[in-house]
Amino acid sequence: MSPRWNPNPDVRTGRHVVYNLHVHLVFVTKYRRKAFTNEMLTRCEEIMQEVCADFEADLKQFNGEEDHVHLLVHYPPKVQLSKLVNSLKGVSARLLRKEYDAHVRRYQWGGHFWSGSYFAGSCGGAPLTVVKQYIENQKRPVG
Repeated sequence: MSPRWNPNPDVRTGRHVVYNLHVHLVFVTKYRRKAFTNEMLTRCEEIMQEVCADFEADLKQFNGEEDHVHLLVHYPPKVQLSKLVNSLKGVSARLLRKEYDAHVRRYQWGGHFWSGSYFAGSCGGAPLTVVKQYIENQKRPVG
């Protein structure tokens, strides 16, 4: 590697791939019940960091309020987002219910901690207009 090149730590390489994939995830509690305390959010972040590590992903940012959490995850292309999300929600629900049982039972019942839906948005890199323009301006061979 050239000493002039300052590598971007977010750009990773695999055997046949160079990637920089980030996703913004939002999970909402079932019926938007205000089940989270500050202590529970701290524990939820720890749990989600461990789950991400199992997927060879990094939890770059985490925060939340009483009824939802936001995550910024840097993940490899081999990871199926739906499987990562299922694991994040499943493991965190199971452990939070187990560790904060009395508190959670006051707000949640029926076996569900999270809403069945979630938000996933890709993020990072150039804006779509710039990427579209770059692709549009490629020098296509004539003939």
